[in-house]
Amino acid sequence: MSSALRSYVLVTLAYWAFTLTDGALRMLVLLHFHALGYTPVELAFLFLFYELFGVVTNLLGGWIAARVGLRVTLFSGLALQIVALAMLSFVVPGWSKPLSVAYVMGAQALSGVAKDLTKTSAKSSIKVLVPSDARSSLFEWVALLTGSKNALKGAGFFLGGLLLSLGGFRGALWGMAGALALVSFACVASLPAEMGKAKSKPKLGALLSKSRSINVLSAARFFLFGARDIWFVVGVPVFLTARLGWSFTEVGTFLALWVVGYGAAQSLAPSIVRRWTGGHAPQGKSALVLAVILAAVSAGMAIGIATGVSPAATLVGGLAVFGVVFAVSSSVHSYLILAYSEGDEVAVNVGFYYMANAGGRLVGTLLSGVLFQIAGVTGCLFGTVAFAVITAGISTLLPETDAVLPEGARVEGGD
Repeated sequence: MSSALRSYVLVTLAYWAFTLTDGALRMLVLLHFHALGYTPVELAFLFLFYELFGVVTNLLGGWIAARVGLRVTLFSGLALQIVALAMLSFVVPGWSKPLSVAYVMGAQALSGVAKDLTKTSAKSSIKVLVPSDARSSLFEWVALLTGSKNALKGAGFFLGGLLLSLGGFRGALWGMAGALALVSFACVASLPAEMGKAKSKPKLGALLSKSRSINVLSAARFFLFGARDIWFVVGVPVFLTARLGWSFTEVGTFLALWVVGYGAAQSLAPSIVRRWTGGHAPQGKSALVLAVILAAVSAGMAIGIATGVSPAATLVGGLAVFGVVFAVSSSVHSYLILAYSEGDEVAVNVGFYYMANAGGRLVGTLLSGVLFQIAGVTGCLFGTVAFAVITAGISTLLPETDAVLPEGARVEGGD
């Protein structure tokens, strides 16, 4: 096995282990504190620092990785996730709500830093490990990393709901922390120390000095992921539990299947894009059309529920279509960020791009709780419509590309 392929396997294993715990942790926190009587807005606040610190980490993570290497940032992300899991295990139901919320927000802040250090390190490492002239291999390797990640994130949602039902909150957290510690040390210890270090150390000012294409793409990314998280974080899971009477395991299973299906849809994105564009790589107009479709699907779900159509059928069917369109749209965005980046800029640009991603998730998380408390799940879905329309408007400014998408090539999705 070549050193590059061995490093790719190690990075992927570490990323898989982290992703499984990250998905499970989201379900554990959401369902456990909902069962303790927390309101939708209080539940949203539990995740705010997770997203806020993700914004900061994405901005600085690529710059740090370029200076110290991707191995250091990857290991740091895994270690912080272990600390966050251990911290959360000490929360007890007898604490006051303000104390519990503040403590959980602090632990979730560490988890947010961990997630984006790990993600930026793993995805940037692929560009570093693949030769610059092997564009088809870049598509294939990134697609494998991201597609498998989404399957495991979905499995994590299921695992979180199941562990909460079977073993309780604290036992699940300690078990995941121990497993992640074993995997992280086994994988990261073997990675090359110089992986991802830039030949010339980027200056701090380079973080916000981006090309127009990267700035526009990042703005579109902000609203795209905000559109998803407006319904995803609090609205739909709490609606299924509180209004439709689904169990923790059923809610976790549904979200797990949605994320796994979303990852599967990413594998179809290359053939969809190829047929759509006549063999060319994704362009700005592709992102525009997909955002318009996303807005239409969300509006259909909101109107259906508001007019009395079966809520379960509307959400299950509508979110299945939403997941396919969102997967292709996210794939188009994440291909473009790599296409727009050159050489040593990749880690910094990917970090900036995922900072916008995390910013959208932050705003979407807050709006998910607020809109659900004010207007229910239909309010969340109409909020998704608004963000998707804004994404479409920004996408009109994306530049076109002339690159040809090779047969068998794949594009990455995103988180």
